[in-house]
Amino acid sequence: FPFPYTPYGIQERFMAALYGALEAGRVGIFESPTGTGKSLSLICGALSWLRDFEEKKQQEEARLLALGDSGQEGKKPPTSAEPGQLESNGTAGEPDWVTAFVQKKEERDMVDRLKEEQIRRKKQEERLEKIRHNVQLKYAAKRKRSEEDETKRLLQLSKEVLSEGAGVDVLEQLDHNEEELILAEYESDEENKVLSGLEEDDSDLEEEHVTKIYYCSRTHSQLSQFVREVQKSPFGKNTRLVSLGSRQNLCVNEEVQRLGALQLINDRCMEMQKNKLEKKSDEENEGKKRRVSRTVCPFYSYEQMQFLRDEVLVEVKDIEQLVALGRETKACPYYGSRYAIPAAQLVVLPYQMLLHEPTRSAAGIKLKDQVVIIDEAHNLIDTITCIHSAEVSGSQLCCAHSQLLQYMERYRKRLKAKNLMYIKQILYLLERFVAMLGGNVNQNPSCQAVSQTGTVLKSINDFLFQSQIDNINLFKVQRYCEKSLISRKLFGFVERYGSPATAVKTNKENQKLAGLQNFLLTLQQGSDKEGDPPVEAENDQLRSASPLMQIEGFLSALTNANQDGRVILNRQGTVGQSSLKFLLLNPAVHFAKVVEECRALIIAGGTMQPVADFREQLLSCAGVDPARVVEFSCGHVIPPENILPIILCSGPSNQQLEFTYQTRDLPQMMDETGRILCNLCNVVPGGVVCFFPSYEYEKQVYAHWEKTGLLTRLATKKKIFQEPKKANQVEQVLVEYAKCIKHCSQAGGQMTGALLLSVVGGKMSEGINFSDDLGRCVIMVGMPYPNIKSPELQEKMTWLDKTMPRAAGQAPSRLLIENLCMKAVNQSIGRAIRHQKDFASILLLDHRYARPAIFNKLPQWIRERTQVKPAFGSAFAELRKVRTRILCTA
Repeated sequence: FPFPYTPYGIQERFMAALYGALEAGRVGIFESPTGTGKSLSLICGALSWLRDFEEKKQQEEARLLALGDSGQEGKKPPTSAEPGQLESNGTAGEPDWVTAFVQKKEERDMVDRLKEEQIRRKKQEERLEKIRHNVQLKYAAKRKRSEEDETKRLLQLSKEVLSEGAGVDVLEQLDHNEEELILAEYESDEENKVLSGLEEDDSDLEEEHVTKIYYCSRTHSQLSQFVREVQKSPFGKNTRLVSLGSRQNLCVNEEVQRLGALQLINDRCMEMQKNKLEKKSDEENEGKKRRVSRTVCPFYSYEQMQFLRDEVLVEVKDIEQLVALGRETKACPYYGSRYAIPAAQLVVLPYQMLLHEPTRSAAGIKLKDQVVIIDEAHNLIDTITCIHSAEVSGSQLCCAHSQLLQYMERYRKRLKAKNLMYIKQILYLLERFVAMLGGNVNQNPSCQAVSQTGTVLKSINDFLFQSQIDNINLFKVQRYCEKSLISRKLFGFVERYGSPATAVKTNKENQKLAGLQNFLLTLQQGSDKEGDPPVEAENDQLRSASPLMQIEGFLSALTNANQDGRVILNRQGTVGQSSLKFLLLNPAVHFAKVVEECRALIIAGGTMQPVADFREQLLSCAGVDPARVVEFSCGHVIPPENILPIILCSGPSNQQLEFTYQTRDLPQMMDETGRILCNLCNVVPGGVVCFFPSYEYEKQVYAHWEKTGLLTRLATKKKIFQEPKKANQVEQVLVEYAKCIKHCSQAGGQMTGALLLSVVGGKMSEGINFSDDLGRCVIMVGMPYPNIKSPELQEKMTWLDKTMPRAAGQAPSRLLIENLCMKAVNQSIGRAIRHQKDFASILLLDHRYARPAIFNKLPQWIRERTQVKPAFGSAFAELRKVRTRILCTA
């Protein structure tokens, strides 16, 4: 395998196993710990396979073309059977000569098709090669763009000069700005015409897709990191790579970007395209009455996006470089990158785009016979569940009802019958949803107390029946929302009239809108009075701006099959605080389509243990033959002596360590944990990271140590930091933590570093590197089992027990709880060892970790080196040995 340096042995084994899985069309679960060069192994292994596959394909094509050119035409079929001979029949009852004729025709067609494909491929390669080496072409394209811009500017100036004398016309134009808020006529429920006009404009979406690899990861920063690895690899110069992302990440139109929330950006973009299509049709039919000028996107230029596409295919670019190129070329990176998909060999994209079918098809992603690699896949089941679940609050439902009612009243005379019919259906749905929460849409949700509080779970069918909406076709309503862009129109309407700060003329028409303003104002004040917890900015924007967008997601979720999900009615305090949530129970139903279509699928991660969840809940339920599944797990590149994992069964005062819900709150357990930390901080240099099962427990232990004076004792050796709850404060805490450790190592003295109190599943347990001195010891306090009283978890457990077989005598629900716990543990303890020369100790504080069922769920490279210590003394002696060795090597 081509590699930028001499690969580790485990990297060679990883690449060989990956190559074999792709060649055989397998579904692979690949585990390679962080610090072992997993990304490079994926790149070099997968692209080596793709290169070889393309070579074999071209050789086979050449062979077939040679056969076709050698003139081996089928002989003329006989017109009738020889006299006295019986006519022999083919398998389908056809005469042999007919079968032979059809076969020859198919062969000739295939040869013709191959010739066309070869010509097309050659043209494309020549074009890209020309762009790669001909700088003049780029300058010519740039010059043409600036000329077009100048022409547009002059035209605009001419229009302004002409309109100066026509004041009446200008006023009329301003009055008509409101036209944008009115829904276009909705033709038919079965209509498949795309409103955006993308398919009409874009013949390239029909371009044949070459064999490619789709690589997905969790975040845009991880994808950018992966692209940089590709750039550094031996494949960086010759691979046609395209990075995909959401409009939020790729849009270069500042007016649209300012909307902030993803759904608003999506809707605005679609509307601008629709406006462009309408503008084109208006220009074609100039004889008709002149329509109102509507905003179109200056970056949505077919010619410029073609130029951007070629630039993307010529040289590997990450998302930041793609956006910069889009600004420079005045071309939309979102659509330009999509045009590049058919010709690309490697497509880099976030999880959500691949796992959500509507998004996948909208982006023009075709998985048929392609390779899919899902990296950082330890949370894959949760991700699929999350993407396809949806929640709406009572205040969102009431707010959407009020907005939509006001909208309908204002534009009733302008709306066509079909629009009115669907709006009334949506209003009825909202009314029934609020009634299910025990409220009334016509009253302020923050002032309506709920009589029966608590959580109720219902099947989809029961929910539809009890809410009396089972007679409404939700598929049609969903399609209407999607095609009519009603949420976008409603957002524009609220933006214009809903804000209390907006000055509205008090004529008769606008007096009706005062109700909407007052309602929104009281709703806002009401929620403030209730003391709602602060929410993320984007959610806040969506709640106040366009709640119908959130509700569309819930309506879409209700179209799932009855057995695959549940509806949770969460009634709390007031109707406004209550909510309806759709919970997906069977993620395999959505994953099955991915597995069925692609030729090979690789699920990869640094910590994939325990893998039973992937096998049972995803692959087996998606109908994957167990024989098709291949597992690969490799050790770490660090020497065995660089890691010291210890399972500690009891503390310094011989108190048995068992942090169950019943025992962990006992003062003696919290005291024993404090004594263990005090002893460790005396011998461990640099940073110590201690993980607690929850924020509440960490807070409780901290308060107890403060009261007993143990915190003061700890603070003499290590400066204490706590993980913040707010995401925007994490960076600051980490910077201070690192600064303190660096200062202590340089200054010497009594204080030897810092202690960071973190939470499993929190901000520090994933994606953060505690390499070198930042994490010389990682401590896990107890076993972070999920909250078993959660209605969602209970429903999932019941569903698993009904649908899954028992494994090794254990109920599937019990296995789920154990696996969720150990996945969280493995993610947290994997934060410490980040490269070949790193070293750290890992302490698991609970005797239950020594049980075989739990012990076997630790990652293999940690499990092989783990020592079980019944008493604290022998564990402490091991840690002292490590310290002595460090001091000697230093």
